[in-house]
Amino acid sequence: MNKLNKREVIFGSAALAGLALGAAPSFAVDLTGLNDAPAFGEMTLGPDTAKVTVIEYASATCPHCAAFYNDTFITLKKEYIDTGKIRFVFREFPHQDAALAAFMLARCAPKEKYFPLIDVFFTTQPEWTQDPLAGLNKIAQQAGFTKESFEACMKNEAIAKDILAVRTKAEGFGVTGIPTFFVNGERYEGENTIEAFRAKIDSLLG
Repeated sequence: MNKLNKREVIFGSAALAGLALGAAPSFAVDLTGLNDAPAFGEMTLGPDTAKVTVIEYASATCPHCAAFYNDTFITLKKEYIDTGKIRFVFREFPHQDAALAAFMLARCAPKEKYFPLIDVFFTTQPEWTQDPLAGLNKIAQQAGFTKESFEACMKNEAIAKDILAVRTKAEGFGVTGIPTFFVNGERYEGENTIEAFRAKIDSLLG
């Protein structure tokens, strides 16, 4: 099998799916449908019956998203998700082609490996983004992909389009920067520190 070049693997799916980055919505924000799951499934942690739902839109190559994950999310998970107090929803908002490729890899993997892969993307972001193709290929091998299944995933038009549909819908909700959060259906405008999230969530938990 011929080796795919970097442009074909990392950029191909974004181009064919019509990715247009950085376009801010020019219409009034309507949050109708915010809680509707995307066609290819919602990725969540915590119980569906939780009193508080936190939705995050993030990109795998976004340094601010990685900072939130490493500085805040790990504690948030321990204190609120693992204890059943909140339901956490992660939604893909790729702002670069390498981020799209990373999310494609996570979606190609078995569902139980999705969040472990997100963990790897954020905790090792400075390393794998130096050479996204090689970095993702290495991560894929560790997750059980073969060379053939990795290459097939990177050329999967349907998954690329599904991910980009999540992004497009998010733009309709006024998401133009990342990470962006919605807490119980309302845009969260506070700081991304664990202290700020505790104050917001605790007020809703009562």
